[in-house]
Amino acid sequence: MAEKSEILVVGGGVAGLALATRLGKTLGKQGAARITLIDKSFSHVWKPMLHCFAAGTVQNENNRISFMSQASHHYFDFWPGEVVSVDRLNRKAVLGPFRSADGSVVLDGRTVDYDALVLAIGSCANDFGTPGVAEHCLFIDNLIEANGFNEKFRMELLRAFAANAELDIAIVGGGATGTQLAAELHKALDLVRLYSFEKNPPRLRITLLEAGPRILPAFPEQVSEAARQELERIKVDVRTSAMVSGADAGGFTLKDGSYVPATLRVWAAGVKAPDVTAQFGGLSLNRSGQIIVQPNLCSVDDERIFAVGDCSFIRDEPLPPTAQVARQQAHHLARHLPALIRNGTPVPSCVFRNKGAIVALGDYNGWGTLPGGTVFGGGWLHGLSARLGHMMLYRQHQVELYGLPRGLMSCLADWLDTLVRPSVRLD
Repeated sequence: MAEKSEILVVGGGVAGLALATRLGKTLGKQGAARITLIDKSFSHVWKPMLHCFAAGTVQNENNRISFMSQASHHYFDFWPGEVVSVDRLNRKAVLGPFRSADGSVVLDGRTVDYDALVLAIGSCANDFGTPGVAEHCLFIDNLIEANGFNEKFRMELLRAFAANAELDIAIVGGGATGTQLAAELHKALDLVRLYSFEKNPPRLRITLLEAGPRILPAFPEQVSEAARQELERIKVDVRTSAMVSGADAGGFTLKDGSYVPATLRVWAAGVKAPDVTAQFGGLSLNRSGQIIVQPNLCSVDDERIFAVGDCSFIRDEPLPPTAQVARQQAHHLARHLPALIRNGTPVPSCVFRNKGAIVALGDYNGWGTLPGGTVFGGGWLHGLSARLGHMMLYRQHQVELYGLPRGLMSCLADWLDTLVRPSVRLD
């Protein structure tokens, strides 16, 4: 009896977990291949919600999907760990030692064989080598960093309240993450007022710094302007054409020589692949470290290696680093990898179909755009349609991973939880 083919998926984000789940329900369930997912965390979160976890307006304990539980329900294997290099000649992925929170080694370094390797390791903010950023700024690229920011945010709020002082926060990056974080932090303070601080919470000053001429550059100009006005209405200081030249323990220095003081400094600008891509067997990379792939998502250097989502780069047709792109690419591979494994049929080109985009500024406002450029949301409805659309995207993601019955029960459980838990993280 021939050995099972080994499909290794590295990274449990939007693309990786969707792909492992779908392949598990086909190849895994049929016994045609062994599907293995590797991630350095034990649970999945929807990355577009990280700014909510950072602000504490969403309880991340209720919005995590256990990789081990998902694997047991959908016929794939999960192993915790981080791939630190790839031996392309022998088709082996090399995992570094897996350590506990106290630094002790739980699992020694090891190798995992593959017949097909799918890299879905996502992206992180790009500091472009700006002096002081790595040492003095906070990032929210993953759940650990988002929780770390939330802890500092709550402690600094308490300190400001006790000292009757103002809390200064500066966010670099006027894309979706930065603008939504600014609004969500104000929402958190509004919610805190319901529970403590004698109904008079600490004063919060947020500065949003964007190097370009407008915030939300991926959206039409009318959305950018409307979002700017909304942020300014809730007292966010929005500064465009503000290039950061350095960071220190007290704030940011701008290219024009001015200085922005900030107790908490967040870097949410730029996108690059994790540095580890340079160790993946000499695969061709672009300047941001993304793996260069053909239109069928196969590496230009190795027909057995695929890359999807933010860590990939299609040279002939670059795509934005969004969850929508990652999801469509994962679905494409889920449809066509079985034929490659069974009879060697090449994976066809992946065609991205833009379904629009949505940005929601907390409960304050929101906008969406359709492929033809039509804008919806905002106005007298206060962005309700766009904010509901943003929520429905997340619920769709849950249903896709859980299946319809468990997905609907998850929605119900979240609603019931709001009846007993505070609406903002307080501890």
